[in-house]
Amino acid sequence: MRGISRGLDRFCYNHPNFGIPNLMKYIVFGNVAVFLLDMFSQGTFSQIIGFYPAMIMKGQLWRLITFVFVPLNFSPIWFVLSTMLYYFLGNTLERQWGSTRFTVFYALGVVLNIIVGMVLYFALGEPRYVQTANMYYVNMSMFFAFATLYPNTQFMVYFIIPVKAKWLAWIDAGLFLIDIVGYLRSGAPVLAALPVMGLLNYLIFFWDDLMELLHWGGQRAARRVNPQTINFKKAQKEVQARKGYIHKCAVCGITDADDPNMEFRYCSKCNGYYCYCMKHINDHVHVK
Repeated sequence: MRGISRGLDRFCYNHPNFGIPNLMKYIVFGNVAVFLLDMFSQGTFSQIIGFYPAMIMKGQLWRLITFVFVPLNFSPIWFVLSTMLYYFLGNTLERQWGSTRFTVFYALGVVLNIIVGMVLYFALGEPRYVQTANMYYVNMSMFFAFATLYPNTQFMVYFIIPVKAKWLAWIDAGLFLIDIVGYLRSGAPVLAALPVMGLLNYLIFFWDDLMELLHWGGQRAARRVNPQTINFKKAQKEVQARKGYIHKCAVCGITDADDPNMEFRYCSKCNGYYCYCMKHINDHVHVK
C-alpha cells in the first residue's frame, strides 16, 4: 500500500498538467443537469446513464462515465445541501493538494467503484443488484480526506448542532463497519467489499498518515492540517534522520534531495514555518 501511495505522489509531481482544474464544478453542473432532467422525465434520464453492467456489456459504454453525474438523493432539499457540501469538500481538497493530486484521487475512486461494480454483477448475477455502483463511497472518501486534513472544522448538523469533522468521520466509519458486519452475517460476503473497495482511494492516499497515527498515538495531530510539513527550527537537526534533505514541500512532498535545482520558500501568511516548492508557494491553503 505504501508503494502505491508513493508511486501516486511521484506521478502527481511528474505530471503537473494532468489534473482537471475546478473538477468539482463540472461534477456539480452535471449533477444539477441530471437532477433537473429527472424532474421532467420522472427519473428516466438517470436510468439511461446509470451504472447498469448488463447494459454496459451490450455496448452502452458511456455508462462507465455518466454514472458519476447521477444524483444520490432526489429530495430537492437534501440534493441541494449534499451538492453544496461535496462542492466545498472537493474545492478545499483541490486547493490543498493541487489539481493533479485531487483529480487522481477522485478518478481512482471512480475506477475502483467501476471495478467493484462489475465484480458484483458477475459474482451475484441477481436482478436486484443490476445497478451495482454509484458515487456514494467516492463522495465519502472526499469527506474522510477532508476530516483527516482539517479535523477540527465544525459542521452544523441539522443547522443547530456543531460537530467537528473528525467526529463525523468516526461516526461514518462506525456505520461502514456496521454495514460490513451486516453483509457478512446475512450471507453476502461479496457485498462487504463495497465499503472497503469504495474507500480504497482514501486508504491509499493516507496510508502513511494512518500508520503513523497507529504507531505514535496521533502525536502529529497538531500538524494534521498538512501532514508533510517541516518545522524550520528543527530542520537542521533532522537532516541526518531525514536522509540528508533540509527542505520539503508541504503539498507535494518533494525535497531538495529529490531535485537539487528546486527552490523552496517559507510562506509568511501561514501560521508557522511551512515550506513550499516553487510550484506550490502560490498555490496552497494558508495554515491559520
